[in-house]
Order: sequence, then structure tokens, then C-alpha cells
Amino acid sequence: MTATLSGCGSMGGGPEDITLELVAADYGTGPANSSEKYWNRLVKGFEATHPGIKVDVNVYSWKKVDREVAAMVKKGQAPDIAQIGAYADYAKADKLYRADQMLSIRTQANFLPPLAEAGSVDRTQYGLPFVASTRLLFYNKQLFAQAGLDAPKTWSDIRDDATVLRQRGVAYPYALPLGPEEPQAETAMWLLGGGGGFTDDSGSYAIDSAENIRTFDWLKSNLVDKGLVGPVAPGKLDRQKAFDAFTDGKVGMLNGHPTLMQEAERKGISVGMVPLPGIDGPSKGSLGVADWIMGFKQNGHRVPLGKFFDYMFSDKNVIDFADEYDLLPVTDSASAAMETDARFKPLWKFLAALPDSQFYPFGKTSWARSSESIKENIGKAVAPGGSPRSVLGRIARDSAAAERAE
Repeated sequence: MTATLSGCGSMGGGPEDITLELVAADYGTGPANSSEKYWNRLVKGFEATHPGIKVDVNVYSWKKVDREVAAMVKKGQAPDIAQIGAYADYAKADKLYRADQMLSIRTQANFLPPLAEAGSVDRTQYGLPFVASTRLLFYNKQLFAQAGLDAPKTWSDIRDDATVLRQRGVAYPYALPLGPEEPQAETAMWLLGGGGGFTDDSGSYAIDSAENIRTFDWLKSNLVDKGLVGPVAPGKLDRQKAFDAFTDGKVGMLNGHPTLMQEAERKGISVGMVPLPGIDGPSKGSLGVADWIMGFKQNGHRVPLGKFFDYMFSDKNVIDFADEYDLLPVTDSASAAMETDARFKPLWKFLAALPDSQFYPFGKTSWARSSESIKENIGKAVAPGGSPRSVLGRIARDSAAAERAE
């Protein structure tokens, strides 16, 4: 879907007018809830209070938006603003304004610290977090109650509960989506629970660390080899297929995000949610996922960009978007407002997980290649005859090669 929104500013047509070109992703599932509606409201309000600045918005599906922006930049026609999935390549190429060149001090200081850090390259913020999400372990409360089980807190609990659920005929005692759609998310959550992660404390890749190898050895021997992950091999199970099985009542446990909670409850599934279990207790942090918005330097619109972003990151506008799509706000003040508003009670556990969440290494331009290697290979780590050490080593080598090529 492509939609161009025409502004309704109180000034129009004069030579003094500035027009900002904005490209954004569509979070909706169809015309009824297209992101076009959000941008239409926001632009109308902005133009009414900022005469002389107009905003033209093009909304594309997530399948197209990153490619569209890349093509515009390559042709020397970069938009002023892009709301897409990654920013690091453009920051490294010196095509973006720094956050402190555009935003008021108040706006920049209001971002949640983990998100501001995730939006930084070499300790300088270029990516402005647009919306966020965290992950919790979901379980089917009805299946657990029928089996007399309590919510899991550790990996051993997951294994033991899955064993009981399998005995009771549950198709997917634990759904483990390591298929090519989004295996980096499932991988990250298990690595965090084992005390590891994609990078070490210095920010260097550590994908084949001893902790990470131990995690996948445990997964393979305790869940996959014991037949506790369902009829589809993890390397062939995509996230959406796992989510669909959960909303159909066929899954005992899986890692999920707020949108899945709403969809499951709409289909009559009673959902329990707990912090991600770890090797010896709940994980110290959750996986955080963020999408980004950024200002391009090409047209020299630094000042009007700052005015637009300061307006966009007001609590009302941040909460409006998060509420529409069951996602999380990216600012301290908007998060605090949602945490005290009973309308958002279903999101409170996700909000509580956000400050301690760990994010993908978005600031590395090599992350795109590293992520692709994870998609291509990680399912092999738990396949029959597979070697976690060998597979994680392959991904680590691909990531290191990508980083050397930066």
C-alpha cells in the first residue's frame, strides 16, 4: 500500500513553505487499521501548529519500505524522514543527522536508556526509537491447569512441563521457531537465559561463546532430541506458524510479544505470561525489539525536522501509536503514563520488562549479514546429528567477516 497524505497547514503554497518528505512502514493488517490513519492525524495536528512546514507521507508495507528508502538514497533522492527497520548503514555513510542536531534536550533525554543506546553508532545516537516490544514466555493456562502444572521459571521447568504436556497429547509442548522468518529473536532469548548473547560486554560478537554453545547443547538434548517441540522441525518452523498454532490451542508454551497476547485472547485462549525462564531462574533481562525513525541530511532541513520530531514524540502521539498496534512506547514519560492507566493493564508486564531488555546490535552495519547467517544456519544446530558448536562457529565467522568488511 502506498498513500500520500496532503497537509492541512494554516499556510500554503508560498515560497517560504518547507515540505518534509516522510517514508513510513505500515503496521496495519489492512485498510481498516493502516498506519496511514495515524500519520494523517499526526500531520494534520503538526501542520496546524507549525505554519510554513508541510509534511508529505508515503506509507509502504514492511516488505517494501526498506527497499524503497534504499532506492531513494541510491538515486540521490533521500527522504527527509524514514521510519524503517534499521539505521546503521545510513549513519555510517554520514547521511543522517545526529539526534542532538535535531531534537530538543528534553526530547532526547526522554528516550528509554536501552533504546537510546541501541540507536547509537560509536556512542553517538542517530537512530530515534519509534516503537518497541519485549518478549515474555506465554503458556496456555487451560492446558497447564488440566495437567496440574505451574508456570515455568527455569529451563528445567520448561523441560518437565513439556514432558507432561506431550504425555497428554499436546501437539507442541514447547514451540521452538528457528525457521528462516525470525529465528534471531528465539535465538537471542535462549542465549540471554543462558547468560550469553550475540555480543560481549565490549560490544564485540561472541556468538560461539562457551555460554552460547552450552545453551544450544541444552536445547538440543533436553527439548528437541526428546521430542518436546512438536511435529515440525525447529529449523522449518517459522514464528508466525508457531503463533498460529498457539492461538489454535495446539501449543503449551512459546515466547511471545503483545500482539500475540491480543490475538490469542480474541480466539478464546487463556494466556499466562511470565518472565523468560533461564538456566537457574528467570532471565535477568528480556529481548527488546525496536523500529527506528531518522532524519536525512541531504535536503538540509535540520531545524524543521527537529520541530517535527519534538511534536511526534509527545506523550499523546507516542501512546496513540503504541495503543493502536499493541506495542510499547519508547519514552520514559509515555511509559510512566501507560503504567498508571488501567486501560493498558494487559501491557504492564511487557512495559516492566522494557528497561532491562537487551536489543540486537543495531549499531553494527554488520548485523544485517550476521542476522542472515543466523536465519540460514541456526536451525541446523538442533537438527538430528547437528553440532551446536560447529553451527555457532559458522555464524561467528560470518559475523566477523562482515564486521571486517565494514
